[in-house]
Amino acid sequence: MKKQAKSKTVVYELKPDRPPTPRQKREMQRLSKLPDHKIDTSDIPELPAGAWKDAVRGKWYRPNKQAVSIRLDTDVLIWLKAKGRGYQTKVNRLLRERMLQELSK
Repeated sequence: MKKQAKSKTVVYELKPDRPPTPRQKREMQRLSKLPDHKIDTSDIPELPAGAWKDAVRGKWYRPNKQAVSIRLDTDVLIWLKAKGRGYQTKVNRLLRERMLQELSK
């Protein structure tokens, strides 16, 4: 009976309650500096270009939501509700756009 070859796969699982050890940090830094052509992807062959034609970024992303209470000017609230349902989503989208603008400066 043949012995199974040991896998060369390295797996790191970072948990928020347990930061990586100094050894893990060193290893991750070393691996991040490897050029793409030195990374062995033979066990995960690349997909053909057509496989990504219908890809959608963030389709399954659902950020955590937190219930809050805010006071808005009446005219602002009327404007938000004028196009129908979803005014809270609209408030969130407008605030996120502004946040991203400020963060990109």
